[in-house]
Amino acid sequence: NTNMLVTRMQKKMIDFYEGSIRDIEHFLKVLSYASLIGRMEGVDEKTQGLIEMAAIVHDISIPYCRKKYGSANGKYQEKESEAILRPFLAEFELEQDVLERIIYLISHHHTTDNIDGIDYQILIEADFLVNAAHDNMPKENIRIFLDKVVKTASGKALIESVFLR
Repeated sequence: NTNMLVTRMQKKMIDFYEGSIRDIEHFLKVLSYASLIGRMEGVDEKTQGLIEMAAIVHDISIPYCRKKYGSANGKYQEKESEAILRPFLAEFELEQDVLERIIYLISHHHTTDNIDGIDYQILIEADFLVNAAHDNMPKENIRIFLDKVVKTASGKALIESVFLR
């Protein structure tokens, strides 16, 4: 059952962040937007589950990157994610294609060129919605991202509703 899997993964991710409220709240917000966009876009159930699982673990390498590099830079996150994801995800016994796709998405979630699927697109858009609010991003920058990167009708509508009214 995908819903139970997503629930178990959320609990494990909360534990993984060891009381870092900022990190916990960030992934929960990204999960909420990713879930909403996926449902609004009408993706199939397997894709919806994959999107939600990817949203939960998308920043899994941040604590490690902060320790190793003194930074949570996106390129560091992409580089370090796979080695942390494989053992973290092992207990969930995911289908091999789902596991590999989550690893691919997380290892590329700060790269906006060559987005190769609706799952990747939705993860980028959901993460942007949360980061733009957190960073008090200027409207001009939001408009540029909206024009250049956002592809889903739902992502566009949400970004316009949240930031550009």
